[in-house]
Amino acid sequence: MTGLFAAFAEAWEEVRIHKVRVIVSLIGVLIAVAAMTVITALGDMARQANAEHSERTMGRPATLQVNVWNETGMLAAEPVAAAYRDLVERHSVTYSSHVLYSETVMRFADGSEPVATTAVDQSYGEMHRIEPVHGRWFGPADERRLAPVLVVNETFHQRLGAPDLRTHPTVLIGGERPVRATVIGVTADAYEGEMPSAHMLTTHRDQWGTEGLYESTPMLELWVPPGSADQLTEVVRADLRSMLGDHVQVEVYRADPADFDLIDSQLQWVIRGVSVIALGMGALGLVNIALVTVRYRVREIGVRRSFGATSGRVFFSVMMESVFATAVAGLLGVAVAVAIVANVPIEELIGGSITDVPAFPVRAAVEGLVAATVVGALAGVLPATVAVRVKVIDAIRY
Repeated sequence: MTGLFAAFAEAWEEVRIHKVRVIVSLIGVLIAVAAMTVITALGDMARQANAEHSERTMGRPATLQVNVWNETGMLAAEPVAAAYRDLVERHSVTYSSHVLYSETVMRFADGSEPVATTAVDQSYGEMHRIEPVHGRWFGPADERRLAPVLVVNETFHQRLGAPDLRTHPTVLIGGERPVRATVIGVTADAYEGEMPSAHMLTTHRDQWGTEGLYESTPMLELWVPPGSADQLTEVVRADLRSMLGDHVQVEVYRADPADFDLIDSQLQWVIRGVSVIALGMGALGLVNIALVTVRYRVREIGVRRSFGATSGRVFFSVMMESVFATAVAGLLGVAVAVAIVANVPIEELIGGSITDVPAFPVRAAVEGLVAATVVGALAGVLPATVAVRVKVIDAIRY
């Protein structure tokens, strides 16, 4: 045991004495570990951004979308809505929302204009990660308001003159029974040049009869456990047919991408592959410098052999120099990666916003340290083998 500790101490002393050589030889490993850790961290954030974008547009895993119709066209809205409510209650679905798309006439200061309006329930915001940039999303108290409320996009807000929402700005919803609605929230435009759009509560649409120029068939969205999605798809289809009649066509499908986990897994493998290549390049540089260094240390190693150092002691000492050095380089590389990730504009790099920004991945830091240590061990084997072959007579020649 004493010999083992002595070998460790000897390896560390060599690293300390030849610190300039060590620093030069480990620049590549430090950069590789930093790159590996940064790539992994940015990969986690990119995957989170991709997942959030998917959830905003298509719903969280697993979102089932339900549509009903018959051969003659659209069904009466009230029986369909009642069947949807009964379905949600029967299966105790915590998050669900009626969804109805329409074009509703809104009266702006510069004239009336049809606006794409989506009537939804309060849970829709949670199901689609809707987070207004100004104001708020619908809350439970909004159901009891004496006038309808709207959550609009930025273009709509600009058409109103971009008023402060604390002043409770309003807009007149046209039609046979005009009603004045209050804007309580503003969401970011989905894309540049988006036309004005608005969300309103389904209960407000039904209460004040704000029918649009065009209306879609009422739909239902259900946020259910992914493992139960396939089973619930068949159950929901059968239940609606029994409630609305066999003449009704029922379509139930999963709106969110069911293969997202597969895509996510493939992306992780790509990230790991790039990281391994980066670390491999650093390891090659380390091996080359270590081999050259051993050639210059022939006299030193020969003298140690003359004083009784065994082949195993020389091999272990030279290899552990590489291990210690790469471990230190790994620590510095992780520190550099943390500084980079903490100070770069992540959203601009990945091209999207992140609501739930993942913490710096400890897994990436641990993997970087372990990989650096393993690389140090592997890179030290060849120089250590060369060092073992040094004989006492070689010290005299040099």
